[in-house]
Amino acid sequence: MRSGMKCTVSAADVKAEATGWIGQHLQFTDYKRKCTAGVMLSVLLFAASRMKSIHDACGRLAGAPSDETLRKALLATLPPQWELQSRINAALGDRLPKRFFHSKRGQRIAIDFTLIPYHGQPAREEREIRRGQPKHGTTHFHAYATAYVVQHGQRYTLAMTAVRGDEDVKAVVQRLLQQVRRLGVKVRFLLVDKEFFNVEVIRYLQAARLPFVMPGFARGRKPPVPRPNSLHEFASRKRGGWGRYSWTNQRGRRATVSIAIVCRNFRGQRGRHGRRTQLYAYWGLRPGSLRWVHETYRQRFGIESSYRQLNECRIRTSTRQPVLRLLYVGLVLILRNVWVWCHLNWLAIRRGPGIVLRNHLLRLREMTLWLEYLIAAEFGLVLTKIIPTQDDPSP
Repeated sequence: MRSGMKCTVSAADVKAEATGWIGQHLQFTDYKRKCTAGVMLSVLLFAASRMKSIHDACGRLAGAPSDETLRKALLATLPPQWELQSRINAALGDRLPKRFFHSKRGQRIAIDFTLIPYHGQPAREEREIRRGQPKHGTTHFHAYATAYVVQHGQRYTLAMTAVRGDEDVKAVVQRLLQQVRRLGVKVRFLLVDKEFFNVEVIRYLQAARLPFVMPGFARGRKPPVPRPNSLHEFASRKRGGWGRYSWTNQRGRRATVSIAIVCRNFRGQRGRHGRRTQLYAYWGLRPGSLRWVHETYRQRFGIESSYRQLNECRIRTSTRQPVLRLLYVGLVLILRNVWVWCHLNWLAIRRGPGIVLRNHLLRLREMTLWLEYLIAAEFGLVLTKIIPTQDDPSP
């Protein structure tokens, strides 16, 4: 059995860990006698657990302040956005495994964006909103980027940042990597999405001596006769292989990467047929096979799972305030790190040099249900509704 492993894990243990971890770093302060820092945190956790709004949480908890009071308390006590982001990152970097800091080879890090659809107007300036492909009936989003450890049983989110609408992708990568270095975590190589496949990002990563793997894709319409050693020519090949590609952006800057050409035959797998050619751009690595490149990049999709989990316990809101939206996203990312920590330190067992996870013992959704139950027991639930009569003009 893993040394220090708990024989039982209770809802009270998880709640104490979550509230202590979050409260220590976000540093909420008392607003009024009935709206203390502890009350604010409990209502936020209750809303996140139910995937509802602050209005819904305050209306259901008997001992909670009104939603307007809580909203004023948050806006009055929260620091500026850049300071709140710093506190969230400090919480994300807390209680990481010691091997993260002593590993000579470093950690595989995935970086990606998550876009939260937004149907309203910006609070102060247009650059608060980022444009993107249509999703949920809108092309306007509040955007965030995260850095995530691709390691079995230790998939922590290391850093997060809000992304402005006009912000360059290179600046986002720089900010995330600075936070990762500040934690003292060495990067073995990066796994990033196709949005980062541009000259500026690649030149920055090469200058920083950071190996990477990312999808390569050909832009524009395919010509009748593709130019040799172009991405269109690589994508039209029927056999896997290796290549090298160079291109120049509009600023006249040039980048060169190695290309892995992976051809896959589906042969009726999952109802699909035919052949698919995938291109992967890499630098700073010496892959032994095309399969290694393909299978290694597939590990990046763990960060997509973290975004799915984010939406499983994110507070719903229509507020225009970027600082509140940042708080709601950061709160869930910290809560997810708490869940990973509980599994690694309380529920996982060690076998030989590795660990065996037992995720079925405590799913993230089950953990949030525990928090919802305990907070409801602490505050009490409103079990009656006032139904207006026909003569009552109030809604």
